Amino acid sequence: MKKILIADDHAIIRLGLAKIIASLPVSTSVTEAETLDEAITSLGQQKFDLLILDINLPGGNNLHMISAVKLRQPDIRVLIFSAYAEQLYAINYLQAGADGYIEKNAGNEEIKAAIITTLRQEKYMSATTRENMLHKLNLPGNNERNPIASLSPRETEVLHLLGKGFPIARIATLLQLHITTVSTYKTRIFDKLEVTNIVDLLKKMEIYSPPI
Repeated sequence: MKKILIADDHAIIRLGLAKIIASLPVSTSVTEAETLDEAITSLGQQKFDLLILDINLPGGNNLHMISAVKLRQPDIRVLIFSAYAEQLYAINYLQAGADGYIEKNAGNEEIKAAIITTLRQEKYMSATTRENMLHKLNLPGNNERNPIASLSPRETEVLHLLGKGFPIARIATLLQLHITTVSTYKTRIFDKLEVTNIVDLLKKMEIYSPPI
C-alpha cells in the first residue's frame, strides 16, 4: 500500500485530491495536513511514499520546505501542487529537490499521471517545463535567452510577489527576511531583467512568462 500525505490548507483541495487518489489503480492510504507544522509532525510519526505539497502553505511558503521534508524522510517523493504558474516556479522547485510540479487547474487525468509518475520514482514535469529547462541550460537550438531563467530561486519568489503588487515590507514578512535583504533581491532582479521600475518589470514578466 502506498502512503500519501496531502499538505494543503484548503479542505476542498484535500477532498478533491483524496478522491482522485482513491481512483488510482494502486492501493493507497491518505493522511491530510493543513499546515507545514502538521505535515512535519506526520512525517515524524510514520513513513510516507509521497507528499503532495502546496507552495503557499501556512508555516512555510518557500523552497526551504523541500529540505525540511527531506530532512525527516530523505526517500519521500514530493509533488508540488500549486496555483502558481509553473513557468515561474517549476524549475526552481525541481532543482530544490521536488520530484514533480503540477498546477491546481490541471485536469484530473493529468493529476493522476503526475501522482503515478512520482510514485514510480520518476520525475514529473509538463512539456512546457521541459522546454523551459532546455532554455535555462542554454542548450544548442535555444537562441532566445529568458532573463527570468537567470534568477535564483529566492529572487524568483521575490519577483512573483513584486508582480502581485506586494510592498517590500510585506514581502519580507511573507518570506521571513529582513527588509534590507528583500531590497537587495529587488535590486538584483532589476539589474538582471534590465528594468528600472515596477511598470517595466511587469512588462518584462508578460513577455517571458504568462500572467499569474
